[in-house]
Order: sequence, then C-alpha cells, then structure tokens
Amino acid sequence: MATIRCTTAQAIVRYLSNQFTEVDGKRVPLFPGVYGIFGHGNVTCLGEALEAAQDVLPTWRGQNEQSMAFAAVGFAKAMVRRQIMVVTASIGPGTTNLLTAAGVAHTSRLPLLMICGDSFARRHPDPVMQQVEHFNDPTQTVNDAFKAVSRYWDRITYPEQILSSLPQAVATMRDPGDCGPAFIGVCQDVQEMAWDYPEEFFAPRLHLMPRPRPDRQLLARAAECLKQAKRPLIISGGGVRYSQAEAELAQFALAHGIPVVETIAGKGAFTHDDPIHCGPIGILGSTSANALAAEADVVIAVGTRLMDFVTGSWTVFDHQAQFIALNAARFDAHKHLAIPLECDAREGISELHTALGSWKAADSWLEKGRQAFARWNELIAARQERTVSEGDPTYAQVIGVVNAAAAAEDYIISAAGGLPGELVKGWRVKNPGTFDCEFGFSCMGYELSAGWGVAMAEQDRDVFVMIGDGTYMMMNSDIYSSVLSGHKFILLVCDNGGYAVINRLQNAKGGASFNNLLKDCRVQEPFHVDFVAHAQSMGALARKVSSLDELEEAIGWAKGNDRTTVISIDTHPFDWTPGDAWWDVGVPEVSARDSVNQAREEHVKGRLAQRVGI
Repeated sequence: MATIRCTTAQAIVRYLSNQFTEVDGKRVPLFPGVYGIFGHGNVTCLGEALEAAQDVLPTWRGQNEQSMAFAAVGFAKAMVRRQIMVVTASIGPGTTNLLTAAGVAHTSRLPLLMICGDSFARRHPDPVMQQVEHFNDPTQTVNDAFKAVSRYWDRITYPEQILSSLPQAVATMRDPGDCGPAFIGVCQDVQEMAWDYPEEFFAPRLHLMPRPRPDRQLLARAAECLKQAKRPLIISGGGVRYSQAEAELAQFALAHGIPVVETIAGKGAFTHDDPIHCGPIGILGSTSANALAAEADVVIAVGTRLMDFVTGSWTVFDHQAQFIALNAARFDAHKHLAIPLECDAREGISELHTALGSWKAADSWLEKGRQAFARWNELIAARQERTVSEGDPTYAQVIGVVNAAAAAEDYIISAAGGLPGELVKGWRVKNPGTFDCEFGFSCMGYELSAGWGVAMAEQDRDVFVMIGDGTYMMMNSDIYSSVLSGHKFILLVCDNGGYAVINRLQNAKGGASFNNLLKDCRVQEPFHVDFVAHAQSMGALARKVSSLDELEEAIGWAKGNDRTTVISIDTHPFDWTPGDAWWDVGVPEVSARDSVNQAREEHVKGRLAQRVGI
C-alpha cells in the first residue's frame, strides 16, 4: 500500500483540500476556506500546514474567534449547506470563544467545522499556559464544553485517529437529518507527529447531498389523513430552503389548494406575492397566518423544529389539529404526536403529491388565506408610509425604504433585538433565498459577521445587514475584516438608545424600565456612540442620515461603493408592528409591583390556551 509521510496537521489540511461537492452542477471544494486566528495551540503545526496549502485552501484572518465562526455559519446558510467553512483556534480562550457560534450552528442545523488545539497528549509540560485543569479528571479540557453544542466531537491523541474521525465529521455535516457543527480538538504534540498515511486517504472525493425518501406506510397514512382535512395548512421551515424544495412545495400547495405560512428560518423560500403565500406564523408572525393556524385541522410541518416563536408557545393551533411532520431529522419528525415522515423535503413533498392524486381542499379555504394576507399587507403598507410623524422614524418605515431600494437578488441579514420581528413581518421577499434571520439562537453579533461570510459566497448581489446600536457595540470588528479582505456589505445601524425590544418585554410583563435603554442604566449620562466615525476608523465608508429621504439616497450611494459601507439612523424605541402571538416567559408569582402581579394573572390565563406538548 502506497503511503505519504506527513504530520497530523499536514494530513488534516491535505484531506480537507481533497473533498469536493457540486453546486449548481459545478464541482467545487467542499471546504472553500478557513477562518483562523493563530496561537501557540495551532500556529506552529496547523498554521504551517495551512500556509503551504493556501492556494487551494485559503485562510482568512478575523479579529475574534466567535465572529469568524459566525461568518462561517452565515456562509453555510447562504450556500444552503452545500459548502462548509473551517474555523481554527488555539487553546483556552481562543477556542472557548467559538462556543456561542457553535450554539448557533447546532440550533439552526448548519455545518461548521472547528479544528482547535488541545492540551498535550503526553502531558509532559502540563500544565501549559491557558490550560484549565480539572483536579479529578486530567483528560478533561475546555474543549469538552463543545460536546453540548456539537453534532460530532472528537479529540485526536494519535495521528492515525484522523483516518476515521475526519470522514465521520464530514458525514455528519453532510447528513440532512444530523447536520450541525463538528468539533475536532488536536493535541498540540500530536499535531507535530509524522505518520505514514495511506495515499488513498487523500484521494479526491465527491460528496453529493443525500435525499432520503419517506417510509411508504407512513406516507400512505399521511395522505389518508390529509384527504380527510377541511382546512389544511402548510408550515414552510428552514428545511425547505436547505433541501432547495421551494418549487416543489409551491406546486404541491397550489395543486392541492393549501395555504402556506412560513417560519422565521423558512422565510425567503417564496416570494412575497406567491399565490400560495399567506405570511409568517407565530410570535413574530402575521395576523393572517395566525388566524389560519387557529382554524387548521391538519398541519403539514415541512422542515421545521416547531420552536416556540413558530407555535406561539403552542397557543396558535387548535388542540385537535393533527400534525404531519416532514423532516429529515427523526427528533423533529416525532414531535407532538405527528405522523412522522423522515425524509428530504423535496422528495417527501413530491411523493406526498403523488399519493394525494387529484385531491384538493375547497377553493374557499385558500381564498380565505389570500384575503387575510391582503388585509395584513394593507396594515404593513400603512406602517411603512413615509408620513411626517412625531419623533424618529420607526423600524417599519426604515425597513420599507431599504426593502424598496434593494434589488431582487440582494440579501438581508438580521438576528436579534427588535429588527427580526419587524423584518419577518415587513420585508417583502422579491427573490427566493435572499432572507436570513438567525432566530434559532437569536444571537446578537451574528449579523455583522455573517454579512462578511455571506459576501464571501461570491454571488453578484449586495448584502444588507440590519442591526441595532446594542448589537453594533457587542460585535463590530468584522467591519475591519471585510475591508481587509475586500468582501463588501452594507450595514444599517438603527440607533434606538439601547436594548429597546427587551425593554418592551420588560414593560409588557409589568416591570419597570431597567438596565436596557441607556437612559435607564447606571450611567452618569447617556452617551451615543458616533458609529460613523467608528466605522470610518476601521476603513469603511460611513454616513449618518436624519430622515427617510436621506436614507434612500444613502442606500443608493452605498450600493455604488467598492467597500463595506455603514449607514446610521436614529429610530423610534417604542413603536412596534402588531401581529404577535402569545409568548410564554417567566413572570414572578409574587411581586411588590402591582403591574407585575396583574401581568402574572394575565399570563396564567394565557397558559390555559397552550396545546399540551408531547
């Protein structure tokens, strides 16, 4: 057997460089690049290997390990899981900085490969700098923390272990039902060790996306259930996008007269004006979708894990509604006594369509959804009008301007604060696959870094990132990263003076405004950051605007620029678009505040409407 002698680190890089996939019929690298910050745990060995391979596996340096991983997750979502970015960090704090981003990838079922340094397998120099020692378990390091947020986890203590570990990591990230982050810790002394690896291990391999089909018996049961339905409803989740099943689902819904509502992750599978589209569902949803959900007798949940923001903490559905869950993940397919169709969304929808034959729901049901959605659109249009009003522009008005100025192929990103709700409700998708609201983990800081990652997808479009002032202060260094690497995005900072949406929740449950808006924090006096000067100091172009007309002009300017551009605008901290479903959060049983006690009484009543979770 022919062998190649190389270090463990060199073997890892060589293996990754020889994995391929197909995107739109073209053979492309499965791992198109690496985000890396080097330290003593990965620079001398893994860094040496990456330097030698930089022409085929380019390495990009970020400013923070967490933000690099956010960029990798944003890239994976933009590429609908077809390509995977690698992130490498040293040991100790460099590696633990990745934990939050791993949580995002795990929650949202997105591939992310983390290859990090670990303590010495031989333990001769222990304890080394940045090593956290566990007195009763010397095998445990901070890398063990990633077991909670990884789909695949391994620690390499012998060079030959990567022969099984790397293929398993790739298989996990490519599995549509088990997809998520993979973590591999490589002991520092093992990185340096040379071994005679089989040449075949480095042979180029093409990885195609598997498309599992539904069980025939369960498919027949689901079809029979659906044929009895009077008011069926489809919930389109993120899995529809990952499967690229948009066209099949649209044809299915139209042929069978079933209205489609969308989850937060699923938004963007359809254009806003698609004849079967009836709006977003749930806590950030529309009155149209939530009204349909309340009447539906059979609910087809496609590619969604049915989180509380989709289900209104399980209050938006009739208690007798039957669920059919079409999902590649077994765990998600079996929720709430659903008829479980464990399969790829595209294949499952196609086979369910065949099983239904000519069956179709009454035309009046879909028409009811269309009329409700038309009324919802009228409400949104009124909210977005550029009327002269007291105070700063609202989120809804700002979104209306940005949406109108964006081209059909442009991409919008949000994740936390008040903007996700306003964008899910008010953004009119003009082209499928152009909307990313990371709300599975709802992670502040994801947005800006994801904008850098999405820009790396090298598609001919502008990437818009919308954040609040709080998120900007939490994670802004990838403005600099994007300028350095030449990957442009347009950042809109809506400054409402703090964490306004959490202040809203605080007040809604009877609490006093406290520690959210800057004016309510323990500060000498509220001080507003000059976001324009800050962004310019990192090499970006920037401008502050004071009106919606100025915002429109600035967007045109930003689209014509050759680098990342930041636009800042003051926005109203208390004006929100209605349509929300009920949300279950903890409210104190007893309080010295009458408003909290009243909110508690109302909240307990709200819980009576919850469908029992199984």
